[in-house]
Amino acid sequence: MEPLIKKLWSFDYFVAWRGFLFSALILNFVFACQFLFLQPLVSALDTKPGDAAALFERVSQNVKVKKYSEALNDLNSAIEADPALSEAYWRRASLLRQLCRYDESERSYKKFLEMKPGDSAAEKELSQLHQSKSAFDSATNLLDTGDIKKALEYIDKVVLVFSPACSKAKLLKAKLLLSDKDHSSVISETGYILKEDEDNLEALLLRGRAYYYLADHDVALRHYQKGLRSDPEHGELKKAYFGLKNLLKKTKSAEDNASKGKLRLAVEEYKAALTMDPNHSAHNVNLHLGLCKVLVKLGRGKDAISSCSEALELDGELIDALVQRGEAKLLTEDWEGAVADLKEAAEKSPQDRNIREALMRAERSLKLSQRKDWYKILGVSKTASVSEIKKAYKKLALQWHPDKNVENREEAENKFREIAAAYEVLGDEEKRTRYDQGEDIDDMGSGMGGGGFNPFGGGGQQYTFHFEGGFPGGGFGGFHF
Repeated sequence: MEPLIKKLWSFDYFVAWRGFLFSALILNFVFACQFLFLQPLVSALDTKPGDAAALFERVSQNVKVKKYSEALNDLNSAIEADPALSEAYWRRASLLRQLCRYDESERSYKKFLEMKPGDSAAEKELSQLHQSKSAFDSATNLLDTGDIKKALEYIDKVVLVFSPACSKAKLLKAKLLLSDKDHSSVISETGYILKEDEDNLEALLLRGRAYYYLADHDVALRHYQKGLRSDPEHGELKKAYFGLKNLLKKTKSAEDNASKGKLRLAVEEYKAALTMDPNHSAHNVNLHLGLCKVLVKLGRGKDAISSCSEALELDGELIDALVQRGEAKLLTEDWEGAVADLKEAAEKSPQDRNIREALMRAERSLKLSQRKDWYKILGVSKTASVSEIKKAYKKLALQWHPDKNVENREEAENKFREIAAAYEVLGDEEKRTRYDQGEDIDDMGSGMGGGGFNPFGGGGQQYTFHFEGGFPGGGFGGFHF
């Protein structure tokens, strides 16, 4: 019996001792928590003048280094410790106003004014709060209506005057700048936000979009990816990221098909890429140019002119687009338009030999287009034989002989001159060859001066036409003027 009692006693002793140790641990934990978490509050509770001054100095330092949460925590702790500490309410109200936490700020201002009624400085700041809130709301509404310039005026009052620490206002300003297509300023504004909060998803999205619209796609992708690492399901970031990836994929496919000679497929790919984001001017200018080049190779001059004109509307200094549009105009026989485009391109890039050669081709084509088409005048093809040319000439000369057109003699004489001049060139094998090669032969041959061929001569000279066998139907073996 005695051994059993001893055993039980030993067990009770062990349980009691274990309970004591457990209680001691709990107490130590509580004391540690009090020390760690309540010590700042205890410091703030002591509101002696010297301690309050130290508290407010610490708050000021935290605000200077943009540690706004720490500053607010100190002020909240001080107010909780001493609800009569009026200056803490004022300082908290001011900080909350700068952070655009308008409702909380207004409550703190009103609490301070209850304690210090009529304080002019606090009343002035409360008025600034109302102005800041009104300006912020106005900027938000104007963004929705599209009056971006006016909205920027309002939001600058918030950011630069009333609430300089307000990240919400800075983000709204970045949105407005993006809508205004001031992409460099968007990058600058969001840069300030990301320095304070590198994982701000909205700032990453806006900055990425600014780089995107500047066609700096690699940097844009990095911003989207960083945001998605923080929140893989962020809807706008996902849309922006995959939209850009698809655009780059479609663009590369179009360029690859063009380089491989798959021109018709390249045309479809370029057109598809252009529909993906009509507002992406910095990228679309290259898509329009690529499409124009392919269309020129396909001989589709009219469509090519349209594509190159689109590119030039986006970038009027794009020399390559001027050159390609000039080539396209040659395809449509718009000789003057081709010369104008190629001349402008040559002036912008005087050292480019290829452009100079293209301009020379266009000028030659223009000159050829302005000369008489002798084949057309005689009504024969460019492959007509000598006998066909002579036969056509005799027929037309008889038809337009001035003696047979007494009532319209002046018109007949002009027509007769053209017919004679055409035969002067096409009836001579050497002259015809040179004419077909595009040479200038205005000064060749008798009677063909700068004013053109004159079968009637000048200064009383006589010109004689001879037709072998006479005119059809007889009558004249030759005739004189």
